[in-house]
Order: sequence, then structure tokens, then C-alpha cells
Amino acid sequence: MAETVRQIDYFYMEVPNKVGEGAKVLQVLKDAGVNLIAFSGFPVGRKAQLDFFPAGTAEFKSVAKANRWKVVGPKRGFWVQGDDRVGAIADLLTRLATANVSVIAIDAVSVEGRYGALCWVAPRDVRKAAALLGVV
Repeated sequence: MAETVRQIDYFYMEVPNKVGEGAKVLQVLKDAGVNLIAFSGFPVGRKAQLDFFPAGTAEFKSVAKANRWKVVGPKRGFWVQGDDRVGAIADLLTRLATANVSVIAIDAVSVEGRYGALCWVAPRDVRKAAALLGVV
């Protein structure tokens, strides 16, 4: 199967870096029926940053507003999927680097012969990356 690339919205927010903070936020989203394509969380100084890639931007924004969350976004990122193979992410990053696209962050995982990657690029490079990657 060929690699597919989708351009998707993402949001982020900071929460206290304390046990259970991410679980609280995710439970609110679950209870509201908000489906996430992906989620990432990591420490930033004394806080934690939570990145959300919702299946439905409007639904996510509605829940965030109702809960008075201070979210940033929507911003644009990429969701890449394909058959797993040696060097899949190396090839992806090489294509972007060759075109002078600045990758801010990337997370990738392989499961049962398939891989998926979230790719954050500099805002000035979103259009260039979309064209280069053949966004569907």
C-alpha cells in the first residue's frame, strides 16, 4: 500500500506537570465524544504541553471553549501513514530537508507492518511541505 499524507489541524495547551492532569483533559474529551487522531504530551519547564490532533476541529474547539481551556490553534500538521519498511522516516525527513522545509518535531510509531507519523513543520513551510508530500 502506498504512503498517504493528510494535512490536519492540531491544537496545544499547557497544564500543570502533575500526576493525572493529562488524564483529566482526555476524560473530558472522551465524555464529549471528541475523537482524536493523535495525542502527544511532554514536559515543558514546570508545565506539560498537550498536543491534540482531533478528527473534528469544530467539536474540539467547542469542548475547549466550554471548559475555558487556553488552547493555541488550530495550527497545521501532517499525518503520514504507510507500510512499514526500513528507513521510512529517514526518507520522509530527507525529502523535507532537501526542500529546505524546517521540521519542528516528529513522532512516529510502527504497528503490525504499518507506520504512522505526526510531523510538525514551521508555519512558513506548511504549503511547501503539503505540495512536496502529495497531501490527499
